[in-house]
Amino acid sequence: MCFGRCARCIGYKLLVLALLSIVANILLYFPNGETRFASEHHLGKYVECLHGILGGGFLVLIPAAVFIGLHNDDCCGCFGHEDCGKSCAMLSSVLAAFIGILGSGYCIIISALGLSHGPYCFTRLERNWMYPFTESSGGYLFEYNKWSACQEPHNIVQWNVTLFSILLVLGGIEFILCFVQIINGILGGVCGLCCSHEEVSYNHASQMSVKHCCY
Repeated sequence: MCFGRCARCIGYKLLVLALLSIVANILLYFPNGETRFASEHHLGKYVECLHGILGGGFLVLIPAAVFIGLHNDDCCGCFGHEDCGKSCAMLSSVLAAFIGILGSGYCIIISALGLSHGPYCFTRLERNWMYPFTESSGGYLFEYNKWSACQEPHNIVQWNVTLFSILLVLGGIEFILCFVQIINGILGGVCGLCCSHEEVSYNHASQMSVKHCCY
């Protein structure tokens, strides 16, 4: 069983997920590809939290880079493999995984709040910019007939629901992968320490045998 290869696999998956998270968050700033709403500050408060760029993006890229680099330290093999790898590197990956959990957790929370709160839009009835679905506590997600209350940006409800949902899913997968690496890193680190201890004991015993034979 190779813990280093498992970490590298997780790292590449996190790399792709983090990049997708950054792209999804950037798209939230430009409803329907238009830039004027961002320049006029007509974006929802949860859109500007950078949960996909910072949380699910850069904070997840850190553990992704660490996990990918672990492969260069070889793997820990406690089941007959000769090289036990570097347990120190595996244990350090646990700290990196915690950073990923914080980032992905932030992405999940803000995405959920964004879906529950609803978009910031110009309403047909009030003729003003507001949050028309705040009091519904997410109930608007299943009341499609009310989505037309938002006049501008066009199709902003569909835009926000789609992208916030994508970010919620991406953050959830990142969270799970980082949690798996915490377990993988602990097992790999402990396993490496056991192997190193056995190797030291074996070398010491061999040296003692050689000295005994010489005398």
